[in-house]
Amino acid sequence: MRAFLSLGGRGAAIFCAALALSWASAATAQNPGKPAGSSPLGNPSWNTDVKPETTIAGIALDPQQIETVGKVSRYFNGLENLRGTFVQTTADNKRMRGTFFVKRPGRLRFEYNRPSRQLIVSDGKMLAIQDLEVQSDDRIALDQTPFRLLLRKDVDLLRDASIIEVQEAEDLIILALQDKSPDAPGQIRLFMTKTPGLELREWVTTDSQGADTRVEVANLDRPEDLDVELFRVISPALRKQK
Repeated sequence: MRAFLSLGGRGAAIFCAALALSWASAATAQNPGKPAGSSPLGNPSWNTDVKPETTIAGIALDPQQIETVGKVSRYFNGLENLRGTFVQTTADNKRMRGTFFVKRPGRLRFEYNRPSRQLIVSDGKMLAIQDLEVQSDDRIALDQTPFRLLLRKDVDLLRDASIIEVQEAEDLIILALQDKSPDAPGQIRLFMTKTPGLELREWVTTDSQGADTRVEVANLDRPEDLDVELFRVISPALRKQK
C-alpha cells in the first residue's frame, strides 16, 4: 500500500498551532519520485494477522464530549459526495499528493499525482491498492480498515468506536478513536475545523505496529453526484494506461 493541504486565514493559524502541539516534529521533506510505504487508510498491516498487543479502552466521556462525538458522527452521516486534494506524509517522512473522491456509503478513490502511478479504489466492499506501473493489485475488505467507521451507511462513533481522545476548541475538534471490531486494528485521529462549518481537514492513522500516516485534505467540494465508474475496482491489466 502507499501513502494529504493547508487552510487559510484565522482557522489556519489555530489549526497549525494545534498540530504543533500534537507532534513534536513535523515532516517537511518531500520526495514525490519514490513510492510511499502506506496508504491514506494506513499501511499494509491493516490486513495482517498482527493485532495490537492490547486494546485501548475508551475514555469516560462527559456530556460535552458526548455531544462533540455526536457532532462528528452527524458530519459524516451528512456527507454524500466529497472531492478534494490531499497531501500524504508517511512514517518515513515521504510526501505524496493527489486528488480524492468519496461517495458514501463505502466508496472512495485516491489518485496520486505523477510520477506515481498509484491508485486506491473502494467499491464499498473491497479496497484495491494498485500500482499501474508495475501492475500490482492488493485487495482487502473495507471493513478491515479504520475508515469502515466513517464511510458506513449509519455512522455512530459512540456505538462502534472506543473513544480515546476528545478535544474541542473554538475552531477545532480533535477526535481519536479505535474501532471496537477486532478485525480493524489500529487507531485514527481526526482533525476538524468548525468555521464556517464543521469540516474534516486531516487524519492520522496509527497501525498495529505504531507507524503513523498523516493525510491533509483541502479544496473540498460537495458535488451533487459523482460518477459511479470512479469507484469500480478494475485489475491494472485491464485498466487503460494514461
